[in-house]
This record gives sequence, C-alpha cells and structure tokens, in this order.
Amino acid sequence: MTRFTPAELEAARDRLVPDVVTDGLQVLFCGINPGLMTAATGHHFARPGNRFWPVLHLSGFTPRLLKPSEQGELLSYGLGITNVVARASARADELSADEYRVGGRLLAARVERLRPRWLAVVGVTAYRAAFDDRKAKIGPQERTFGSTRVWVLPNPSGLNAHWTAATMAEEFGRLREAAQA
Repeated sequence: MTRFTPAELEAARDRLVPDVVTDGLQVLFCGINPGLMTAATGHHFARPGNRFWPVLHLSGFTPRLLKPSEQGELLSYGLGITNVVARASARADELSADEYRVGGRLLAARVERLRPRWLAVVGVTAYRAAFDDRKAKIGPQERTFGSTRVWVLPNPSGLNAHWTAATMAEEFGRLREAAQA
C-alpha cells in the first residue's frame, strides 16, 4: 500500500476525484465526500478501513472483491461512483451545511443528466443534510430525480460501528435485488 506523509495528505484536500460514471447506469453509488486518502490516490473509498469494496462484493454487486484502483471496472457491471460534496476532508463533519445543500443540488442535476436507474447514497446523515429530509431512513426513499429512484445505504466507513460488513451487505443486497427487478 502507498504511504503518504501528513503534508501530502493535506495537499490532497485541493484535488478533485473524478466520478466513475456513464449514462444509464443500473446504480450510481454516492459517497459523502472524498477522504484524504481517496483524494491522494484518485480512487474512491481508498482508505483501508472503509468497507465499501468488500460490502459491494459480499452483496453480489461484483463477482470478486475489487481494489479501489480497479474502480473503472464498475462501469462494466452497470455501476458508478460520485460524491455529494467534491471537496476532500479528513472527516465528513468538516463539511458545512451549505456544502451539503449545494452538493445536493449539483448531485440532483448530475443524476437527471446521467439517468441511472437507482441513486444509492451511502450515509443517511449526508442524505438528510443534502436533501433537507430529516426523517429519511436506510432503504428506498419516496424522492426521485426524474426517473431515478433513491436508496439510502449505511455509511461503509470503519467509523460506522452500528453496521457490520455482513449487515451492510444485506442492505446493499436488497438494493441489488431491487435494481435487477
């Protein structure tokens, strides 16, 4: 694994991480914002403790465990990745309410343009903040963006101790089944 100095990680705050997207995806996964490791590498969910990639595999979205550096392969499975907020930070609690609201508007426009079948926001707190929906819970939402349905998933960060990889995989699997129906 590549090691970064604190100075290199701090410099990563200014780097934009490209989306992994194309028109008409089955599911567009949406993280909160890039962490510093993601910004430094250019690979989504790159922090070693993040459970996104293992859970994606355990839930049946991918036939094998992908590494963050293999994120481009997601497109071949009809999957993609973006973020609510583009700015990298060490922790999501460094983001302002305005960043979430603006990010939500930009995300809605991106989704309407790309037309994925499902938008899957990983993190109920981020979804609530971005779309001013204080009552949102994990699972499918009433909200749509054009023809795109919305599903809120648990945050795969290692800091989210309320969810294990197995219970997250169950919820991701529910989305996979809905997306394939």
